[in-house]
Amino acid sequence: MARPGGPVRARGRAVVQGWAAMVMTQQYLAGELSVLLDQLHEVATCPQHSSEVDRLRRQAETVPVRALGWVTTSALHVADALCWDSLTRGDVAGFERQAEVSAQLHEFGVCAALLPE
Repeated sequence: MARPGGPVRARGRAVVQGWAAMVMTQQYLAGELSVLLDQLHEVATCPQHSSEVDRLRRQAETVPVRALGWVTTSALHVADALCWDSLTRGDVAGFERQAEVSAQLHEFGVCAALLPE
């Protein structure tokens, strides 16, 4: 025979542990997006785009997790602009670095269900 309250406490712990896992996952998503935005900032060759990436990184670290899709989409638009800027200037090495970070950002967004496939 089970003690009174035994299953409730067990379920309570499971709920608490589930909540902690969900919070951890949200923190992971925000943190990983922040790291990718930092990498994008490192390959930014234009001060305007660099400022935009900084702004997006701050948002990734502060907005609710449900807004991370918007931040990811915005970051991809900035990455696209950076790539086109590099191509226009004939900066092949810059384009390659930017395209690599852009691909990582896109893959992360899809895998994290922040972007459609």
